[in-house]
Amino acid sequence: MLASTAVGQDNLLNVARSLFSPIPKRAADLDGNPATLEKLELGKMLYFEPRLSQAHNISCNTCHQIGRAGADGRSTSIGHNWQRGERNAPTVFNAVFNIAQFWDGRAADLTEQAGGPISNPTEMGTTPRHAVEELKGIPGYVEAFGKAFPDEIDPLRYDNIARAIAVFEATLITPNAPFDRYLEGNENALTTEQKEGLRLFADKGCSSCHNGINLGGSMYAPFGVFEKPGWEFLPPDDKGRIEVARKVDDDYVFKVPTLRNVALTAPYFHSGHAWDLEQAVAVMGTTQLGTQLSPEEVDKITAFLKALTGDQPKVTYPTLPPSVATTPRPEP
Repeated sequence: MLASTAVGQDNLLNVARSLFSPIPKRAADLDGNPATLEKLELGKMLYFEPRLSQAHNISCNTCHQIGRAGADGRSTSIGHNWQRGERNAPTVFNAVFNIAQFWDGRAADLTEQAGGPISNPTEMGTTPRHAVEELKGIPGYVEAFGKAFPDEIDPLRYDNIARAIAVFEATLITPNAPFDRYLEGNENALTTEQKEGLRLFADKGCSSCHNGINLGGSMYAPFGVFEKPGWEFLPPDDKGRIEVARKVDDDYVFKVPTLRNVALTAPYFHSGHAWDLEQAVAVMGTTQLGTQLSPEEVDKITAFLKALTGDQPKVTYPTLPPSVATTPRPEP
């Protein structure tokens, strides 16, 4: 019996290694946007900088909070002038490993994504031009951009704002989850229940979409392959990727979300309607797999998902450069 159990564990580990990869221990490199210490420090300041918003009250960290696994714990975020966003804010943690950014994949990479919320009238509510004017009115940022982009004549540009933020966001990775340690060969890193959940995750077909380094984020899929969920989970007016790709087949299609740290990032789905991880797993069973998972199966899969919580980034809150008399004021 012991030999049989060991073989079963070896087979499970081999299956897992064929489907998934561990999070690396070091930050990922961005193509065409090399990291330097100066650019990283600038990007960190900008990530926490509320003066990039029109009213000086919203930063990247407002909706993607470092202390909340890169999300904000709301169904949808609240932005400029108390406007509510249309979709749940996805975690920024490990986003560097995604095929694209946003639920509909409209941003190709972190750099393109970083510039989006600043100029979105519902989110931070400013314009690229005003964002640059704001930072140019703060002497400390003029100096910081010069150090981060030393070879450029005019380094304080909107695209460089996004590039610096992206370099910082690329460091927000969460290695060393129990599942990572398991993939690296430590079979004791998962409990018996978590291993059973992993086997169900693979056997039931969850891993057909939630695979790779991020257990998601590498493909698009319709929400409701076998059965449409209720409209509370799938708002009828939000048709997903079709608004970006303009293809009929993309109706109600969304980027498959990462499951890394999923136990920390409730509520779930692009609508942010599911607040319970067990409920989200059950909904996925009926809508995406065409199967009614038993309560025991839901519990085991959920136990496995909790093994995807990695080491959270340790980020020291930066001291932001002070405004001066000529710095543009918030409106309103």
